[in-house]
Order: sequence, then C-alpha cells, then structure tokens
Amino acid sequence: MNKIAVKDIEINVTGIGDDSFVNITDIARIVNSEFPAYVVRNWMRLRATIDFLGIWEKLNNSNFNLTEFDQIRNESGSNAFVMTATKWVKETNAIGIKPSRGKYSEGTFAHRDIALEFASWISPEVKLYIIKEFQRLKVQESEQLEWNGKRLLTKLNYLIHTDAVKEHLVQIELSNQQKSYIYANEADLLNVALFGKTAKEWRDENPDKDGNIRDYANTIELAILSNLEYLNSMLIAQKIDQSERLILLNKEANREKELFNRNNIKAINRLEKK
Repeated sequence: MNKIAVKDIEINVTGIGDDSFVNITDIARIVNSEFPAYVVRNWMRLRATIDFLGIWEKLNNSNFNLTEFDQIRNESGSNAFVMTATKWVKETNAIGIKPSRGKYSEGTFAHRDIALEFASWISPEVKLYIIKEFQRLKVQESEQLEWNGKRLLTKLNYLIHTDAVKEHLVQIELSNQQKSYIYANEADLLNVALFGKTAKEWRDENPDKDGNIRDYANTIELAILSNLEYLNSMLIAQKIDQSERLILLNKEANREKELFNRNNIKAINRLEKK
C-alpha cells in the first residue's frame, strides 16, 4: 500500500502505475474530514458520475451489466436517487470501484481514472495536486523496480559466488558451523572491498535499522557488488589468496565507482548545455 499526500491528507493507493486504485474517501477528507463518505455518496448520485462510470466500465469490463446500468442511469438525477459504491458494484458487476473494509484502510477505492474524475469534481486544484503526486509515485516505483532488478542480479551472481566458495574453499570434513563461517567470511570480503566495512561493523553503527548493509545499497553499488561477486568467484577458482583478492576487488570497486561518477558528470553537463 502506497501513500500520497494532498493538503496534509494521506491518501492510500494500491497497485502500480496506470492500474493503481486510489482511496477516494481519503480524497473526500480534504473537503469534509468528519463525514467523507457522504461526499463520495453525493458524487455517486449525480447523473454525470453515473454516465462516466458507465463509459469506463464499458471500455474496461466485459462483464459489466448493461441492463442494470441502463435502469440505474434512468433513475439517476432524481431527488430520490441514492447510490453507494457497494450497491453500484453489486448491481452492475463493476470493477472500477471497490468498497473496502480492510484492516489498514477503509473507504471506497477507485481506479486511477475514476479517482481523477472524482478529484476534479472536488476541485481542479485537488486534481492537479493528485496528478503531481502520481508523477512522484511513478518515479519512485520506477526506481524501486530498478533497485529490485539490480538486487536480483546480485543474488544470481551470489549463487555463482557461493558455488565457487563451496567448490574451492570448503572442505567436506568441516562442520556446518565452520562452513558457514567461510561463506560469511567471503561475503564480508566483498563488503569491505565495496563499502569499507564488514556486516557486523555496519550493524554496530546502525542498531536502529533492519536488514543488512546490502539492503541499503543504491542501484550503482548493487551493480558493482554483482560484478565483484562474479570476479571473486573467478579469483577463487584461480586459487588466489584472500588478502590479495581483497586488494584486487577493492581496486575494481573503486575503478567502477570512478567510471560511473565520470560518466554521470558528463551526462549532467550534456543536460546543462541543452
């Protein structure tokens, strides 16, 4: 569950990108913090809203109940007409709106398209704020996907790394505890080469943080770590002593950092000249 903020109101968002759903009850709190559900109901009883929801469902939902929709549309606009999210979904098989009674977020969730329409009804200003927050969230999600991709690549190379350790450094007669020590020792070799500290040293410096030093690495560091794992597996296979491997790995880590920084500065300079 992601969150965006508009006028100091937190708005819950589920899903990613164009398929995300937004809690429009949270949006309604911007104009009525005491009874936001009433704001949503008032919006849903409007004929213009029913027309918009019907068009959205026709475009996106092959199971939309057109017969029930036509009846609802005919009744909309009258003084006696009442519509809720639960009733709309139950009678039309709609998928663009989802009533929620969740543990962490109650209210009415609506597809991003519908949420923006609701925000526009609240006020153009609110709609623009939400669009801006969506853009920020999209960048954040993109960075997270990139980070996850780098983390996956690192894990794949870690398998290559541990396999090299197992084949060349771990003796069969060692105990499980002794074997674990060797694996951890080689992992820390990479930590020192890249981050300048062991996993324990990082934990001692960051007692309030969960996870380990690699969980807080940026995408560039993860990419370099992935390369170091592969390089170390090759050096292990060549039976190069650990102390010498540390020097080689550290030089490679620094070389790749410098290469990135140099290219990054060039990219920035190109952008500034445009």
